[in-house]
Formats: sequence, C-alpha cells, structure tokens
Amino acid sequence: MTLRPMAVSFYSIVVPAHDMPALARFWCQVLDWRVLYESDDEIVVGADEHAYPGLCFVAEGERKTAHNRLHIDLAPDDQEAEVERILALGARHADVGQGDDVSWVVLADPEGNEFCVLSPKKSLVE
Repeated sequence: MTLRPMAVSFYSIVVPAHDMPALARFWCQVLDWRVLYESDDEIVVGADEHAYPGLCFVAEGERKTAHNRLHIDLAPDDQEAEVERILALGARHADVGQGDDVSWVVLADPEGNEFCVLSPKKSLVE
C-alpha cells in the first residue's frame, strides 16, 4: 500500500453561538488566543494565523438545548488552578453523567457548551 501526501488538514471547530463576540472573547481568554477574523456572521479565533485548528463561532439564533456530541478537552499544567481561573472567566460546572471518581472536571462555557479540564499529563516526548 502506497501512502499519498495528505491532501486535507484540520482547520477549525465550528461552534454555533448566540452571542458570537462574547463567546469568542471567553475562549480567547481561556486559551490565550486572539481574534483572527471577524465578520457579521462569523468570528475565528486561534493562537495565530498559522496555527491550526482554531475555533470558528457562527451566528445561531437559538440557545443550546441538548448535550454536546463533540467537546473540547483542555490539558493544563495545574488542573485546580485552571478550573478556578476558567470559572472566574464565566464558565460553570456541568454534569454530563460523569462519576465522582473521574480525573477530569466538566465545565460549560457561558452558552452551555461542555468541555473538560483534564488532569495534568506527562509529556509524551520526555
């Protein structure tokens, strides 16, 4: 089997948002990213214009009403400190059925999109 060069790359995760500017600002603060593109119907945020993937917020008139089928996992150096920092930015704790014995913390952004703050991981390239 011959492998061909990759013709596709992971560009962004699209997030429907009721208040695009507020949600984009929240995620920029969480990830220390910046707004890369902004129009009336979308806002793209990322580490910089050459780093992928990014997050693309698109206008959505309705509020979120169901559990996310896709979510973001964040890998902190210090889970407890990051959870407290992110809560102070406007996140809240979320229950998606996780038990008390899990090593991650489930939070929701200001529009209710769930995400996880993982326990610190050892580097894979030590």
